[in-house]
Amino acid sequence: MSRYRPPSPRSTAVITPEGEARLRAELHQLWKIERPQVTREVSDAAKLGDRSENAEYIYGKKRLREIDRRVRFLSKRLESLNVVRNKPDDTQRIYFGAWVRLVDEDDQARLVRLVGPDEFDVEPHYISIDSPLARALLNKAADDDVIVQTPAGEAEYWIAALSYDGPPEA
Repeated sequence: MSRYRPPSPRSTAVITPEGEARLRAELHQLWKIERPQVTREVSDAAKLGDRSENAEYIYGKKRLREIDRRVRFLSKRLESLNVVRNKPDDTQRIYFGAWVRLVDEDDQARLVRLVGPDEFDVEPHYISIDSPLARALLNKAADDDVIVQTPAGEAEYWIAALSYDGPPEA
């Protein structure tokens, strides 16, 4: 049996300035604060003797590998990202960085923001520009209807409002 995994699809290399700041803050936290602290802990654990049965040493080394892996990823990713700082020329259409208020078939309102794949998050309602919903919304305007293919079937949304300066008013 093979361990081959097909490569993951390439994600869009765009990010908002806020997203870039968060990734840079995470990189700084890992590299300048956490890694030196874990390194000291591993060094202290190594001084205690037998490393093969020293849980602090073993788990500290494991944490160092995790930190190093994430630092490498963040460093490479930040180099390849394109930070989108300007609004599009046509602010009446939905593009990257737009806040969009959607209304579904049951009259339930939903607010989303189209962001890069590195910064999507459930709580602030950020969706990746690569997601099916975002792809369906691209280049649409307020009062347009959008049909999105979801795992549960087709979902229809009405675009109630859009804004590039923050969440649109209800």
